[in-house]
Amino acid sequence: MRPALLNPLFASITTLPGIGPKLAPLYGKLCGERVVDLLWHLPSGVIDRRFNPKVAQAPSGKVATLVVQVEEHIPSSGPKRPYRVRCSDETGFLHLVFFHGREDWLRRQLPEGEWRVISGVVEHFNNEIQMTHPDHMVPVADQDSVMGIEPVYPLTAGLSARMVAKTVRAALDRAPDLPEWQDEAWLDRQRSPTWRVALEALHCPDSERAVVEDSPARRRLAYDELLSNQLALAMVRANMRKLKGREIKGDGSLRAKVLAALPWSLTGAQGRALAEIDADMAEPIRMLRLLQGDVGSGKTVVALLAALTAVEAGAQAAIMAPTEILARQHLATIEPLAEAAGIKVGLLTGRDKGKARERLLASLAEGEIAIMIGTHALFQEDVTFRDLALAVIDEQHRFGVHQRLELAAKGSAVDVLVMTATPIPRTLLLTAYGDMDGSRLDEKPPGRQPVSTRVLPLARMEDVIDGVHRAIRGGARVYWVCPLVEESENSDLAAAEDRHRHLTQLFGDRVGLVHGKMKGPAKDKVMAEFAEGSLDILVATTVIEVGVNVPEATIMVIEHAERFGLAQLHQLRGRVGRGTGASTCLLLYDAPLSENAKARLEIMRATEDGFLIAEEDLRLRGGGEVLGTRQSGLPEFALADLSIHGDLLAAARDDAALILSRDPDLSGPRGEALRVLLYLFDRDAAVRTLRSG
Repeated sequence: MRPALLNPLFASITTLPGIGPKLAPLYGKLCGERVVDLLWHLPSGVIDRRFNPKVAQAPSGKVATLVVQVEEHIPSSGPKRPYRVRCSDETGFLHLVFFHGREDWLRRQLPEGEWRVISGVVEHFNNEIQMTHPDHMVPVADQDSVMGIEPVYPLTAGLSARMVAKTVRAALDRAPDLPEWQDEAWLDRQRSPTWRVALEALHCPDSERAVVEDSPARRRLAYDELLSNQLALAMVRANMRKLKGREIKGDGSLRAKVLAALPWSLTGAQGRALAEIDADMAEPIRMLRLLQGDVGSGKTVVALLAALTAVEAGAQAAIMAPTEILARQHLATIEPLAEAAGIKVGLLTGRDKGKARERLLASLAEGEIAIMIGTHALFQEDVTFRDLALAVIDEQHRFGVHQRLELAAKGSAVDVLVMTATPIPRTLLLTAYGDMDGSRLDEKPPGRQPVSTRVLPLARMEDVIDGVHRAIRGGARVYWVCPLVEESENSDLAAAEDRHRHLTQLFGDRVGLVHGKMKGPAKDKVMAEFAEGSLDILVATTVIEVGVNVPEATIMVIEHAERFGLAQLHQLRGRVGRGTGASTCLLLYDAPLSENAKARLEIMRATEDGFLIAEEDLRLRGGGEVLGTRQSGLPEFALADLSIHGDLLAAARDDAALILSRDPDLSGPRGEALRVLLYLFDRDAAVRTLRSG
């Protein structure tokens, strides 16, 4: 149960004054539907209204708070003319300007002959001083309520700055004093305020400095959020370790056959990763390990060799991929090696139907198929293994945690190996995969060629096409990536279908097209034609980002490269440079470039190190976008910004480990307060884990 003292914060925002059925959906869109969501809606800046000059000294373009006497109302003389109110003090006069102003309301707010305090941006226009739509107009008695520092909140259509500030203030009044969950020594070292004081400091700032990302108040709340994240992950991990595993050890006989059949020997990084996986599988606790490897670093071979350990021990393994293209790619890599070891591999996708599917599933249930490769189809209820011991999940960020658990539930005490070719910055690794051990493949297999990357404006398209002509005459194959499938009315993107038509006019019928809306068989047919060389150019949307392996393809053209994130550009570039030929990646951009886009393309030109690129991507774009938070299962942080608060993340991780080593059930005084913290940041599942433990 959520602690009762948090109930006011988890009440609907419709319980706040003035928020009815019309405004509630707008607040829901802006920040959320609960009172606590308003507390996490932090100001993006401040307006300082303390500057209080006389009218004649009020400089243009600056926010000023003026005390003036209302002289006369000058109603609008036509639909396009503003309503004006002439005001003055002893030094001069100014006009207040209102477009579409309602006369009755304005006369009530600004009665002629009375003094008023007005605040807004001063403008000098035609040698006169004016203020258009003042932010505040109040009686002189209320001057103090205006002359302060005002927080500025992000807005959405239909909500004004004043409404949002007032609603946040009402939410703040509901915030109770909560027990202190942070370590006292840490708070002293950081000179950190309490939770309640930190909220006050951010929502009622006393300076511009108060709301910046590294102010003491913001760091305090960011650390609270990161600690809740790390503590929840550590608790899930501790719970995993309590679940009984099984010792899986092979005799190495199958692995030796596959190693003998490989055309090259393993890299040092592959050897190290395998040793870590073997050690985990041999333990009587369940493995949960993340294998990170840049594009082309040899993850599939590591997954196969790990799967063989399970097969040698008399069990089965499953390898799950997010797309059919990637699943078939794994099959193409694994099948010939498995044949060398004398074991049977199967493939299950959503395309398999009827009798063929029944035969496949019967073969799996009887244990004839040692390794089953597949897509989401592996989750289906009628899919049963004789004895699943290892589940490998590729491109983990395309699946949710629950899907990882569903596959593991197909066997008893299943070891789980998760793989990703998207290099993940260390800070994101801690927040998203902190419940896992990690292995990294940071070497490329021998023979892999570096890729030369060039950045060109779209205006040089003719030069690019001439270069492609020359390359194809020399036997090259070319990927041509466009960001969209078809023209949409509001889009000026070079669409894949248009580009395909254009290139077909120039190169004839040796140009293929693949995109996400094509049916599986049609897509596979085009891919196969490109792989075997009956197509020279493959025009594609980003469906080719993962799982396409054509060593003969040596040129990658990416149109509108400025619209892609760094991680995605890096993945696409990884499709070339897979064979022995020299490879080139051309990044075509539409001028002019923003500073951020320029920085991204420059990083791509300068390095092929995926891990370095991932760190830069985090710095330039923030955590949520690096993997595309929506599909990545990455936590979205309301208060912490990993590109700024990375140091706090490491501290939170250490703190979480220390807390659980001293008080694993969170039953002591600090433990009780930490339970409140977990509920406050919606980490209820972790508390339930404790109870079910």
